[in-house]
Amino acid sequence: MTATDFINQKLKRSRRYVFERKDFDNYASYDQIGRVLKKLVAQGELMKVGYGLYTKSTINSLTNKPMPKNPGGTDAIMREILKLRGVDFEMDAISKKSINGKSTQIPASIQYKWDSKQFNRIIKVGNRVLSNRQ
Repeated sequence: MTATDFINQKLKRSRRYVFERKDFDNYASYDQIGRVLKKLVAQGELMKVGYGLYTKSTINSLTNKPMPKNPGGTDAIMREILKLRGVDFEMDAISKKSINGKSTQIPASIQYKWDSKQFNRIIKVGNRVLSNRQ
């Protein structure tokens, strides 16, 4: 089996939606992994969301552009990235109430706060940008 086959197999078997480049270290060399990930991004099977971070994706039938595969949308991907990196974060009050079922109002977008010393990157999923700089 080739490195592409191993990585495709891991992506299909995994329940996670966000992956780091280092998740594939035991399958091939650093350069090979980079080439395979670049190829998968070009095919629309993965989306690059940040430095060394990728998420599963599908091609949108209306726009023919890749979109996240996670059923929770971009906000679920943002939470998964922060949890993957071990960042302690909190959401705004309206979003917490909506997620916990205490409110029927649905916020347009969820705002996150965390210590910038723990995580100081900008993550972009589609048009949504996750950043602690506001």
